Amino acid sequence: MDFLTLFLVYLCSVLTVTALLCLCSGRKESFLARNVNRASQVLSLLIPTQLQRVTHGALYRLFHTRSSLFVVLHVALQAAVFGEYTWEVFGYCWELQFHLLLLLLPYLLLAGNVGCFLLCSRANPGVITKSNHASLVGVYAYDGVMFQRGIVCPTCTMEKPARSKHCSVCRTCVHRFDHHCVWLNNCVGASNTGWFLLYLLALTATAATLAAITAALLLHVVLLSNAMHSTYLDAQGQEHPVDIAFLVQHLFLTFPRIVFMLGFVVLLTLVLGGYSSFSLYLAFTNQTTNEWCKSRRFGGSHHLTAQSHNRQLVYKNIYSKGIWRNLKEIFRPLTALERKKK
Repeated sequence: MDFLTLFLVYLCSVLTVTALLCLCSGRKESFLARNVNRASQVLSLLIPTQLQRVTHGALYRLFHTRSSLFVVLHVALQAAVFGEYTWEVFGYCWELQFHLLLLLLPYLLLAGNVGCFLLCSRANPGVITKSNHASLVGVYAYDGVMFQRGIVCPTCTMEKPARSKHCSVCRTCVHRFDHHCVWLNNCVGASNTGWFLLYLLALTATAATLAAITAALLLHVVLLSNAMHSTYLDAQGQEHPVDIAFLVQHLFLTFPRIVFMLGFVVLLTLVLGGYSSFSLYLAFTNQTTNEWCKSRRFGGSHHLTAQSHNRQLVYKNIYSKGIWRNLKEIFRPLTALERKKK
C-alpha cells in the first residue's frame, strides 16, 4: 500500500503542477506568477548573492538562448524507455507468444516520431527576412486588434506581418509564430507547424502503445500465476485475500524496472494526450499558441478597450475558415498569391 500511495501522490502532484502551468499561462499577473515571485524573494534572503548570480545566469542561458540540452534529454529518455522495452518487455512478451506485429508497433511509431522530430527541428519555421518580408506581409490580413498594421519590430526593424512575432530565443521574427519549443531547439511557425503536430501525435501514440503492451504483459503474468485467488499473511500473521494494492507492490518487487517504466509512460501519455488535444483544437480553429495566450489577456469575452480612441474593439478570430480548410493551411501554408486569388 505504501508504494501505491506514493505513486498516486506523485502522479497527482505532477498533474496538478502541469494543470496550474496551463491555466496560468498567458497572464501577466497570474496567481502562479505572483507566488513564484514571492517565493524567489524569500529564497533570495537565504541564498548567497554569488550563487544567485550563477544560478540566474545558468537558467537564463538554458531558457533564453538556443541550447541542445533538452534535445539530448529527449533522446536520452526515449533511449532509456526503448532500452527497457527491448531488454525485458519484448523478451517476456515473446515468450508469452504475443503477436509479433503488436510488439514491433512501438518501433514503427518511434521511427515516425523521430522522422517528424528531425524534419521539424531542422526546418526553417518561417523566418522573416528582408528578401521575403514584402511577400509575407500580404499573406494574412490584419485583424486590427491583436495584429495591427504599422507595428515595427524594434529588433529586426521591419514591419510585423499579421500573425508574426519576434522570438527572443532565436532572435528573429517568425511568420505565423506558434511558440519556441526547447525540446526541438527551434521555433514552431508557418513552415513546420504540420510536422510538429504529426510529431506530437506520433509521440503520444508511441507512449500509449508502450503503456498498453506493458500493462498487458503484467496482467498476463497475474492471470497465469493465479495470484488474484491467493492469500497473504500480514505483519500480525492474519490471512487476507490478495487485493490490487498488494498485487502492485508484488509486481514492483518482481519487475521493478518494468513497473517504473509503465508508470512513466502512463504519465507521459496523459500529459502528451492533453497537449495533443490542445494542439488539435488550435489546428481545427486556425489559432496559434501565441494568439490563444493573447486572446486570454483580452478577457473571457474577447473584448479589448482602446482608451485612446474612446471606443471598444471586439476581438474575433478572422483566420478560421472551417476545420478542413484550417487543417489544409497547417500542412500547406498560404502564400500571398493564393490569398489574392481567394
